[in-house]
Amino acid sequence: MAATHVLFVEDDDVIREATTLALERDGFQVTAAPDGLTGLAAFRAHRPDIALLDVMVPGLDGVSLCRRIRDESTVPVIMVSARADAIDIVLGLEAGADDYVTKPFDGAVLVARIRAVLRRFRASAAGDPQDGALLSFGDIAIDPEGLEVTRAGERLALTPTEMRLLLEFAAAPGTVLSRDRLLTRVWDYDWGGDTRVVDVHVQRLRAKVGQDRIETVRGFGYKLRA
Repeated sequence: MAATHVLFVEDDDVIREATTLALERDGFQVTAAPDGLTGLAAFRAHRPDIALLDVMVPGLDGVSLCRRIRDESTVPVIMVSARADAIDIVLGLEAGADDYVTKPFDGAVLVARIRAVLRRFRASAAGDPQDGALLSFGDIAIDPEGLEVTRAGERLALTPTEMRLLLEFAAAPGTVLSRDRLLTRVWDYDWGGDTRVVDVHVQRLRAKVGQDRIETVRGFGYKLRA
């Protein structure tokens, strides 16, 4: 089996080289780029399995690069930020990133996050043969096997993470799902995670399926209106 190919865009030479070596030791193939424009060219040339993008890189910043990648592909994207500021995190997630990590990061944690994102991406791509029935909620129709969602007959373009999130809601319509449960089920976190990941992805999903389709239950979580 071919090694998982990671695109790593990072302008700090020390971090870029050290992280590349750490990922290669764990069996990943890495293409490293020092700036956003080089990173975009590398993405188009190599079509990696996952992209790891630093937010603050020259030429084309990480958030803009994420948007460019998302315009062309559903490949998983993890943003890297030197700051845990909410604005950096939210901007990255709103650009279409699936997850984020903050510097300084532990190599083992980074590898775990990459593998978790890849697991859910590949599970979404494969579908679940046990979920064969077409699901309908108002003008939303979900085909779990074909991994297609339509709204009023028009197909919606969902990222793999958005699809898994919607399927999680669709499996329990009318049931309040906590942020912690969604982190475990959708993001495959076995440890505590930042619930802002959930909140931003719910907002992105609402923009596609309808703002009133997913209800916020304050202090508890979210539920899908049946």
